[in-house]
Amino acid sequence: MRSCAADYDVIIIGAGISGINAAYRVQTQAPAGTSYTVLESRSEIGGTWDLFKYPGLRSDSDLYTFGFPWRPWTDGPAIAEAPLILDYLKEATRATGIDKAIKFQKKVVKADWSNTNLEWTLDLESNGKMEQLRGRFLVFGTGYYDYDTPLQVVIPGLEGFKGQVVHPQFWPEDLDYSNKEVAIIGSGATAVTIHPVIAKTAKQVTIVQRSPSYILAVRNQDSSIFQGIRRLSPHLAARLNRVRFLVFGYFLFYFARMFPSTTRKLIRGLTSKELPPSIPHDPHFNPSYNPWEQRLCVTPDGEFFRAMRDGKGGIVTGHIKTVTSSSIVLEDGQELPADIIVTATGLKLKVAGGIRITLDGEPYDISTKYMWKGMMLNDLPNAALVLGYTNASWTLGADATAQALTRLLNEMHQRGACAVVPRLNDGEKMTPQPVLDLNSTYIKKGKDVLPMTGDRGPWRARSNYFSDITEAKWGSIHNGLEYIVRKEK
Repeated sequence: MRSCAADYDVIIIGAGISGINAAYRVQTQAPAGTSYTVLESRSEIGGTWDLFKYPGLRSDSDLYTFGFPWRPWTDGPAIAEAPLILDYLKEATRATGIDKAIKFQKKVVKADWSNTNLEWTLDLESNGKMEQLRGRFLVFGTGYYDYDTPLQVVIPGLEGFKGQVVHPQFWPEDLDYSNKEVAIIGSGATAVTIHPVIAKTAKQVTIVQRSPSYILAVRNQDSSIFQGIRRLSPHLAARLNRVRFLVFGYFLFYFARMFPSTTRKLIRGLTSKELPPSIPHDPHFNPSYNPWEQRLCVTPDGEFFRAMRDGKGGIVTGHIKTVTSSSIVLEDGQELPADIIVTATGLKLKVAGGIRITLDGEPYDISTKYMWKGMMLNDLPNAALVLGYTNASWTLGADATAQALTRLLNEMHQRGACAVVPRLNDGEKMTPQPVLDLNSTYIKKGKDVLPMTGDRGPWRARSNYFSDITEAKWGSIHNGLEYIVRKEK
């Protein structure tokens, strides 16, 4: 790629966990002399972990696998809250020099590919002014959430509520919920996270859910054996824990998919042991779907259930009839007083950060395209879209993309190619498959913005980390790809 003139060989968009990991792989595994930069629209790194401020914000994946494989997590419990994750990300970027490559307050609004110059031109908003930057290869490390607009749901009567309505995505840092009646509308990971933290100081916190989720209490401390290994060698303990969580996580997922009835009974038994006598298992913890058809919620050390046992946390299941000026009324007649309503109803999907993508000025619609090996889009040159897993830590999928990316950069360098483009064979009929294999509400509502996967070859959806990282490191980087060498004038 050094023979192709541009401001940078690789431009990474987003300084969250995906962008930082991609930067490290480019920095250490791309051809010598490869130039890169990381563009971040905000003034801090971290993405979700810096932007969101709701109480108890944490990863619902263990940090041994959610952390970078090249920087083992040794900083605390397996399920860590946002401040620890942010510190970890900042230390990782400083130690590797990636922090020097990050440009802040650079919001990419448009990316246009030129088939003549074989390069991308980016239009950036920077401190109220517009700039342009040219690059050869783009990496969209933007995640798949819309950070500006939450998922819109209709809650009857909410506009007449006289208390405070808060969406977790825009949590006021000065919100005072002490001695208040708080109702959390929603049943996903965000609601399960916020509930026990607020319950410590609120008068009462009640989850109001239309349908239940599976909630699993997990131990958040190492066993005595691993604590001993940690004292001798923190890095060895971290690597062993990474393998342990990888294997157990996939075992649980595939066991649940193969034996859904058995898994449901097991989770039911574990949940029932955690509940106080005043809160029955049914209907509040009896989902209509099988385990892992939607993402499983975890609660570290059972803190969610502990709040219920302490009498400060509650849960009701049913459809909301209306919200009054000071309460929520369900269709079955239950009325819950509320001073604050938290609408933890999910996040809206947005692909590639909402950047307007064009090819020689012509619009490019991601939702009509297929993904090549879960990372590139057909007919889109020199661009990787980083998507992680829904059934495992996000970073595992992000690293599979980054590893394959550096192989492509090396192949292009060896060929003298300035572009690589995924291509469907002429007349090839592909049966569309979802890129995210879950039936969660936010995924269903966002399906029209997501790309597709196919039913064969390199267009199939990723299946699991073990096969995907093997494919990324040693699989074909020729099947389904066209390499373009600049023609000499």
